Amino acid sequence: MIDHTEAEAARLRLPPGFRIKAFDSVGSTNDEAKALARSGAGEGSIVWARRQESGRGRRGRAWTSPEGNLYSSTILRPDCPPAEAALISFVAALAIAETAESVLPDPSGVRCKWPNDVLVHDRKLSGILLESEPDRSGKVSWVVLGVGINLRHFPDDAGYAATSLIAEGAPVMAASALLEVYAGHLATWYGRWREFGFGPVRDAWLARAKGVGGPILVRLADRTIPGTFADLDSDGVLLLDPADGGPRQRIAAGDVFFPPPPAA
Repeated sequence: MIDHTEAEAARLRLPPGFRIKAFDSVGSTNDEAKALARSGAGEGSIVWARRQESGRGRRGRAWTSPEGNLYSSTILRPDCPPAEAALISFVAALAIAETAESVLPDPSGVRCKWPNDVLVHDRKLSGILLESEPDRSGKVSWVVLGVGINLRHFPDDAGYAATSLIAEGAPVMAASALLEVYAGHLATWYGRWREFGFGPVRDAWLARAKGVGGPILVRLADRTIPGTFADLDSDGVLLLDPADGGPRQRIAAGDVFFPPPPAA
């Protein structure tokens, strides 16, 4: 007997090569997708769940997952080294940004925040989690791209400002409908990255980037560095001009914060 979630998934219009495995509830869509990847599931396999019981974000942070938002994990097999596969986070950010732009009444408020956040009017809309395993050649055997998009709900106690698409004026829609939109944009940007490399992705990301050319704070594990967001390098690394006048620094991992504007 097919349950309601599976029946809804069967009606989804996905890009060519994409297929879906749907759940009413899972612990984590990424964990389900990793198990499928290890068992040989093909590129474009999507795990979608109405809710997650133990969703997580970057660095093991908990990701609140009530029913009504979009939780999906997509299996990709890019056949490239891990450092190159990490650029898929920018591909995902663009897919999420274009998804938001396509359903919001004011798409101008959508911005990308390094390394992989998407903001609407400076509030966090989504989460991205990449997980992968190497093969014997040193390339990735597979990448699982986990994405959560706040459609109906958003946390108000997460330590950062968050929002949802509906709170920002998007029409009421099912998470499955949003998945169709997102999958289409993901297929487009993933295809461009595979065919043309990181250049077009970098250009499109920079066009939406928050803070380029302005002051930022980069929080590392052991210190916080104030400076100017100079550029995004060709490998996705943030280029920072330190406020103390020191040499330009390459920041491969960290959290970016924006200082409050000066008082009038």
